[in-house]
Amino acid sequence: MKQWMGVPVAGALLLSACVTINVYFPAAEAKEAAKEFVEKVIEGADKVEVKQMPPAGGGGMAMLGRRIRADLSGFDPWVLVGIGSAQAQAAPDITIKTPAIQAIQARMEARFNASLRAGFDSGALGFTEDGYITVRDPSKLELKDRVAMNAAVADDNRDRKAVYREVAVANGHPEWEDQIRAVFARQWIASARPGWWYQSGGSWKQK
Repeated sequence: MKQWMGVPVAGALLLSACVTINVYFPAAEAKEAAKEFVEKVIEGADKVEVKQMPPAGGGGMAMLGRRIRADLSGFDPWVLVGIGSAQAQAAPDITIKTPAIQAIQARMEARFNASLRAGFDSGALGFTEDGYITVRDPSKLELKDRVAMNAAVADDNRDRKAVYREVAVANGHPEWEDQIRAVFARQWIASARPGWWYQSGGSWKQK
């Protein structure tokens, strides 16, 4: 069999095929990240789950290490490296822990608690289908409060647009922005409290 730099040609082709697997959009991971972000804004409390550490000694990672070493016997390590790399690239996590994203989150949380929550509670505001908010019913607002509420809504929508873009960029895939926005749009509605309004199918509904 022909060889290329000491690696069989067939193995090299397999390696090449493995590392060129397209990265798919991790919808489940994006949903979890969106839920954490949205609940932090609405609740004002961090809901990150603390996972239990594996037991010391022979369990957990130690057992996994032994099992991996046993399974590796008889295989070409070059191929295994290629497959591992491809699998890692094909299943990325979604991070929302960059300074830029957390700065936007902090602004949105403060704004929500300062003014937007009252707008949702009164029925004046609603979540749109595309991941933004709008003044749904101005009559629910005092005349003196309308200018300030409109400004808060505009500021919040700018931050929403920025965070959808920033999450995509922070995870190395700016082309995911529309998908990130769609996931967040569903999560804002899912996290809406009873009595709040949201858009669905072009019409307004109340939780």
